[in-house]
Amino acid sequence: MSMTVRLFARLREIAGADELHRPAAGVVTVADVWQGLAADWPALAPYAGSISCAVNAQYARMTTPVVDGDEVAFLPPVSGG
Repeated sequence: MSMTVRLFARLREIAGADELHRPAAGVVTVADVWQGLAADWPALAPYAGSISCAVNAQYARMTTPVVDGDEVAFLPPVSGG
């Protein structure tokens, strides 16, 4: 199984890319995807409690299942006016 992971703003800067292709096997949730990213880029870990996520352009919870071909996006908190 493979998925596309999209990262925005500071998350993109940490990982050095705005789009990643990640393999996954078995039952996978958005939280599993995030944990895999944080394992590869430990500087992402502090954002775990404040990020928003989406699966296929629909806001999702960390418990949302991810299937082959899905796009998972992670967005950090945004401020400004």
